[in-house]
Amino acid sequence: MKKHRSLNVISGPLLFLVVLLVLAPIIEFKQAAAIATIFWMGLWWVLRPVNIAVTSLLPIPLNAIFGMVPMEGIISKYFSEIVVLLVGSDLISLVWEKTHLDKRLAIKSLCGLGTSMREQICVWLVASTLLSIFLPNVVVVMILLPVAVSMLRFLGQQQITDNPVATPILLAIVWGAGFGGFGSPLGSSSNLVAISYLEKLTGHEFMYVDWLIRFLPLLFIIMLLIMAYLLHLPLPVKRLDGGKEYFRAAYDKLGPMSRGEKLGLWLFILATGLAFVRPLYVQYLPLMKPAYVFFTFGMLTFMLRNETGQLLLTWREAEKGIMWGMIFLFSGGLALGQLITKTGAATQIAKVITLLPLSGGWETMFSLTLFATFLTEISSNTAAASISIPVVQSISQQLGLNPIPYILTSIVAVNCAFILPVSTRAVGVTYGLNPDDLLKNGLKLSIICMLLVSALGCICMHCWSLFNHL
Repeated sequence: MKKHRSLNVISGPLLFLVVLLVLAPIIEFKQAAAIATIFWMGLWWVLRPVNIAVTSLLPIPLNAIFGMVPMEGIISKYFSEIVVLLVGSDLISLVWEKTHLDKRLAIKSLCGLGTSMREQICVWLVASTLLSIFLPNVVVVMILLPVAVSMLRFLGQQQITDNPVATPILLAIVWGAGFGGFGSPLGSSSNLVAISYLEKLTGHEFMYVDWLIRFLPLLFIIMLLIMAYLLHLPLPVKRLDGGKEYFRAAYDKLGPMSRGEKLGLWLFILATGLAFVRPLYVQYLPLMKPAYVFFTFGMLTFMLRNETGQLLLTWREAEKGIMWGMIFLFSGGLALGQLITKTGAATQIAKVITLLPLSGGWETMFSLTLFATFLTEISSNTAAASISIPVVQSISQQLGLNPIPYILTSIVAVNCAFILPVSTRAVGVTYGLNPDDLLKNGLKLSIICMLLVSALGCICMHCWSLFNHL
């Protein structure tokens, strides 16, 4: 096992050197080094010989050695404006965890759950999807999966793995939490990566309300597709008696909302509300972007006190609780994107793909969707967005096309991963979801979803003006 791990560690730099030696005689050395960095990071993100957050730090030493772009362009990505947003929203989320507000909201949303298996599947899917619009998807599955497993065991389903009753419910949670993130900019760090590229492309700020207008209809359609797929899985029983009573009893045990819970909820509501109504006050507070709104309200968690007089959050709790790994993963993706774009590597990759017979129609949309989906299946959606979006932009521009509809479709694609037990799906496996069931069903759904996303992208591009400009 130790020898196997050592080989995985060595495989990254070896692949880097091989790619660099192959490409250096063909393209500029800095471009070759940037593409080789993609291969090294991609391989380590798949094999995981080190934590994925450690892999995300590779652009710093590699750029220091090979001098691909100015160093300040790389370092600045590790505390960019959007990282400030992640820290601020994370602080508020920590208050939700500390006060158990997250569990209260999850159980409350399930109190109306009926006894029908079909209703169970639909409600779990909708709940996980809606929660992941505003909360990190890993947080959502960590909230819902224990509740779901407890409910199933309470109802007599002691064996979770290979249980045809439990499998569709667990799939509904991990899939819903995974794809639901593209419903708002806050739902996934890959969305924030996309926004940074879109703002560079257009030269102006991309308002959060504009994101909702464009993506919520697509989210609803894809949710219906996943729901239809889950409902067509073989179900051994039609009803699970007692589900509604279980959730009502669990909610009653929580008691009334505490002052800490209320403050945590209001901090989130106010921060989110101000982020989405920014067009109303942008002329008065031009620098108060959503990142700084959330950071400001996040700082209030260190000042406000709960019902016992204790601070909502202490710095020690923040140090332990903030998802530094996610932040480094996000930052590393941005740094990798900086290497790809500033060296011209994205243009070189685009030139290769443009050798395919692409005319800008459905075949182009499907090819780019396939590219983005493949990347997000083998890595993370943040890493996939960092690699795919600049490449998609370069390809569409080289074909003389408006890049915006292709980028928007790619954003949907990098949030639609259903096959491998990584990210939110890995959490599902730890709670009893069989990886074979995930692979078998996820592969079918992924193929169907790629076709649907490509078709939706084409339809929106031709029939919806908002999908062609920002």
